[in-house]
Amino acid sequence: MDFRQTINLLEANNRQDLEQIKLPYKTSALAPVMSKGTVDYHYGKLYRGYVDRYNKGEGDPTFNEAGAYLHSILFSQFAAPSSRQPSGAILGLIKVNHKDFADFKETIKTEAMKIQGSGWIYLSKSGQIKTIKNHQKRTDIALLIDMWEHSYQIDYQNKKDRYIDNIWRIMDWSAINRRL
Repeated sequence: MDFRQTINLLEANNRQDLEQIKLPYKTSALAPVMSKGTVDYHYGKLYRGYVDRYNKGEGDPTFNEAGAYLHSILFSQFAAPSSRQPSGAILGLIKVNHKDFADFKETIKTEAMKIQGSGWIYLSKSGQIKTIKNHQKRTDIALLIDMWEHSYQIDYQNKKDRYIDNIWRIMDWSAINRRL
């Protein structure tokens, strides 16, 4: 057995299976911002697929693990649509780094519209707006928005600007504050 095979064997023995988070809401609860069909497809098929492929050792394990990780953050920060606004630590982070919530949303939208193809945009715990190409684990995520086409294609007919404008209505600011 060569050195690489030994490392691969050790890593495989130390790997733990992933679990898909349970939604704290019904798949229909995010409508009309995110339809039941989108949640069923996005959570039930795509996110579930990352978890299953990782656990079965299929495909690129780093990609599948990161995809599952990012989706667990994404779906845990949503709640039924409302007009709630950020408060607490997240509001302080936004004000210090982006003047106010309106300016923050506009900056996120501007940067998100630059993403071509597959990616994510997020507010880091330090207050910076950052992007992720494809799937990569990050430990500094405060708030996360999925910019892969499947996130907005069904409900917004590829009009990702409308998706970004509406996503704020399903943000659970208390869940986001718990990350800070």
